[in-house]
Amino acid sequence: MSGAHQSNSSGRATLRRTTLVCGVLLFLLAVVLVLASVIGSQRLPLAASGAGYQALLRNPLAEPYLLGVSNGAAVGTMTALVFFGAHEWSRPVMAFAGALAATFVVYRLARGRAGATPERLILAGVIVTTFLSSAMVFITTLMDATRIRSFTFWLLGDLSGTTTSLLSVALVAAAIGVIILALNARSLNLMMLGERDAFDLGVEVSRVRVTVFVAASLLVGASVASGGSVGYVGLVVPHLVRLSFGSDNRLVIIASALAGAAFVIVADTIARSIITPRELPVGAITALVGAPLFIYLLRRG
Repeated sequence: MSGAHQSNSSGRATLRRTTLVCGVLLFLLAVVLVLASVIGSQRLPLAASGAGYQALLRNPLAEPYLLGVSNGAAVGTMTALVFFGAHEWSRPVMAFAGALAATFVVYRLARGRAGATPERLILAGVIVTTFLSSAMVFITTLMDATRIRSFTFWLLGDLSGTTTSLLSVALVAAAIGVIILALNARSLNLMMLGERDAFDLGVEVSRVRVTVFVAASLLVGASVASGGSVGYVGLVVPHLVRLSFGSDNRLVIIASALAGAAFVIVADTIARSIITPRELPVGAITALVGAPLFIYLLRRG
């Protein structure tokens, strides 16, 4: 009993522990930014959305890229670029709309009598991703040949095309999304016990579900509009954060945002330098880390 109590208490997110962990991660992020600045990497939080999806759906495999949410944001961004290219503000707006629509479609498809099981979520994500991939192919046929190559590279993750104004919008949207998720962290902790148990403990399950879906979609839309569809960040980072600091979402969400930013910057730095003077898409580097972890989680489940 004493060992179990000690294990449970060590995973709780006290104010002192949260401040210490986030302070260390913020320092590491600053170090990574300084080291990567010579190559011109951009700061883009991506992983907090994955932490929110995983806590809400009680599924370690729930991640924007695997659920088709990133593709939804990508379709929205491509639509904005093709039809509203002169208005830069349309990119994050359409990306957010696409991510939100994809989120609700996947959730509705996966929801069964037993809830959204891991198998149903993955299947629904594959279905939506396939459909949205076809939509992206159709949109690219509306482009001229010179733009197709740049769009293809952007879809795999490209931070080099982000403008200062677009990055500012993305950072503000990301900050709002992280704050919303952090404010709902206690409710997410209770919902990890099960929606019925959380409701009995006073959690407004429907409100929290909608709030988290919207906030996570805002995060995905902001990141995809700025840097393309960088896969597996929302899977790798929250999982490693939970292994390192416990599963209390009051700490996990904020720590995932900081660690995710550092992870993307490191991946971008490697992508820019591994085969210089050529450059790899950032998503290629994150997939090398994320795909094996995804296989491990799938086999373990």
